[in-house]
Amino acid sequence: MKKNNIGYLLREGFRGIFRHGFRSVTSICVTVACLLIMGTFSLVLYNLHNMVVDLERENQILVYIDDSYSTAEAKSVGSQINMISNVRKAEFVSRQQALDDFVDEQQDSRLFDGLDASTFRDRYVVTLEDSSLIKQTVEEIKKIDGVADVNAHYEIANGFQMVQRVMNIASAIIIAVLFAVSLFIISNTVKLSMYDRKEEIAIMKMVGATDSFIRLPFVVEGLILGLFGSLIGFFLQWGLYDFLQSSITKVDTLRLFRIAPFADVVELVAIVYAAAGLAVGVLGGLLSIRKFLKV
Repeated sequence: MKKNNIGYLLREGFRGIFRHGFRSVTSICVTVACLLIMGTFSLVLYNLHNMVVDLERENQILVYIDDSYSTAEAKSVGSQINMISNVRKAEFVSRQQALDDFVDEQQDSRLFDGLDASTFRDRYVVTLEDSSLIKQTVEEIKKIDGVADVNAHYEIANGFQMVQRVMNIASAIIIAVLFAVSLFIISNTVKLSMYDRKEEIAIMKMVGATDSFIRLPFVVEGLILGLFGSLIGFFLQWGLYDFLQSSITKVDTLRLFRIAPFADVVELVAIVYAAAGLAVGVLGGLLSIRKFLKV
């Protein structure tokens, strides 16, 4: 595209924005608000997802070794458990260590003085990579020689999967609704420019101007509105996120929540905001001009 054409499109785009200054500002503000809500909700879900993953990793299963196995033989079983693809880590716990842990957990440890370690079994505390595959993994572990029993909390794993599904569905619905709201507002703002220029558009059509030539200035207007909204929204999101993160870390009772620094997601957020602003702006311009081209 020639430089003079680009200049014409930009000039016409900005002229449409300034012609309806108040409504243009309203469109940008609504876009910023929608992007902030979408971005904040998405970042909350991102951090919740990280927390769920951390909790999944703590959802451990216990693998009990056959009583007839010596400590050395029990330790050799661990290499076979670690070879299973979904096993992240298998930590050996001897009979004596199991006894010590049991006694430490009791309110009055004196009641268990003299309890022999042979009462307990050697065991492995196994952490999985993917808790959704817990049943298949347990079945594989049970096939290993020397494994007497496996204790797995299926209900906890299923609960984590349910939380993930609910979060994904909720985020998809909210993001879609807010995107539609932004699209509607920008489309109406661009449409105002077209009402003011509908006679001009009709004349341009009659003298042979192509639909693309007429359409592009309005698309550029929507594009500028969307980009301004995404740019402002991005920096506001950054400041809001850092403020909330610092506020949460100052409250002792909230420190158990691990909040990822914004630097971890800054590139992704910037790309998503830019793409959302472009999509809302371009689609808003395209949707608003369709009926005005039917002359």
